[in-house]
Amino acid sequence: MAQFTAEAFQNQYLSDGATDVHAIVRIDATGAAASPVASGQGAAEVIIVDTSGSMGERGIREGSLAAAAAIQEIADGTAFAVVAGNHLAWQVYPSAPVPGTAVMSERTRLEALNAVRGFRADGGTAMGQWLLAARQVFLTVPDHFRKHAILLTDGANEHETPDQLTWAIQSCMGAFQADCRGVGDRWQVEEVRRIASALLGTVDLIPRPEEMAESFRALMRASMARGIASAELRVWAPQGAQVLFVKQVSPNLEDLSTRRREVNALTGGYPTGAWSDESRDYHVAVRLPAKSIGQEQLAARVQLALGDEVAAQALVKAMWSNDDALTARINPQVAQYTGQAELAAAIQDGLAAKAAGRDDEATSKLGRAVQLAAQAGNAEMTTRLKKVVEIDNAETGTVRLKKQVEKLDEMALDTASTKTQRVRK
Repeated sequence: MAQFTAEAFQNQYLSDGATDVHAIVRIDATGAAASPVASGQGAAEVIIVDTSGSMGERGIREGSLAAAAAIQEIADGTAFAVVAGNHLAWQVYPSAPVPGTAVMSERTRLEALNAVRGFRADGGTAMGQWLLAARQVFLTVPDHFRKHAILLTDGANEHETPDQLTWAIQSCMGAFQADCRGVGDRWQVEEVRRIASALLGTVDLIPRPEEMAESFRALMRASMARGIASAELRVWAPQGAQVLFVKQVSPNLEDLSTRRREVNALTGGYPTGAWSDESRDYHVAVRLPAKSIGQEQLAARVQLALGDEVAAQALVKAMWSNDDALTARINPQVAQYTGQAELAAAIQDGLAAKAAGRDDEATSKLGRAVQLAAQAGNAEMTTRLKKVVEIDNAETGTVRLKKQVEKLDEMALDTASTKTQRVRK
């Protein structure tokens, strides 16, 4: 049986007149991987593979192998389907006139493996159509199932308007989760990140087609370990208070604030998706009416809920003090995750400015990113940044844009920007 624990990290002391309380709430899950869902019972998987003309012979061959690798990892008893997409979308397996799933078994596994060998590269790219096709498949399985998709693309979404893609994404929110991968250097990170973010999944770069199979294998293996189909982070704040934001900050950065569901007048619920045996950190910020020195107040009650059952709870507190030694402290977890969020924004804004030809802005933003990475001791991010800029002084963020930069290096930096380093207790 899955067990959850919750712990809050914060400086509860506020100076006279201060109103904002920040806390990092850590949620740990154990035993989730032993759930029946993790063994395939009550789970549904859809594999979505780009079969547009840009995939070419090599890409299609490796895409078929990637789909096969994922199929091999799906546990018996799991409902599953395979969707191929170009400027249209169609169900490759199970082959039927209407959307639906097969139940994984020795027979259906072999049938699916044969089906994906028939992929052909042709046509354009319309990822919204792929998502809607997956949604139709997931509508045929019970609501309580854990629903997950893997989406692969190698190009930009050129055969439908941005509004059409947005509509498709919004139609799929809450219907299933999706981990998205882009292969090569012709797809747009921000476009695919939009899909993954809305569908509570991850986005990453696969540099070469030959690496797709291992990526798909790892993604499906991780999905099969998620024994808790869904959970909700609930944040209660007192009358008169305002929840400023709720963000997941580890293992990935994800702002959940706009996903709030009103549980009751004082409580909002935020989706967290499926869980395995893992640990996640959430940054919760609450604005309170200022109180007198010496007064204290419960600022927030943060719970992880499985349906109507509260599985874990942490309390966020506030106490007003005139002791500068207490109020001036910045909790290390709050400070470091705040810095990592700023680092991600600086990288993404800097790369966007560089792509638009705004070199001064790009230099400033990427220089700030270098400075933040150096301050945090984030050697991995510093190494990635060095492939895009010449670093003259990391401490001051003095950099120069490199004249020749590999597109894959920029994309790797972009996709890595939302992955965070875990802050220790």
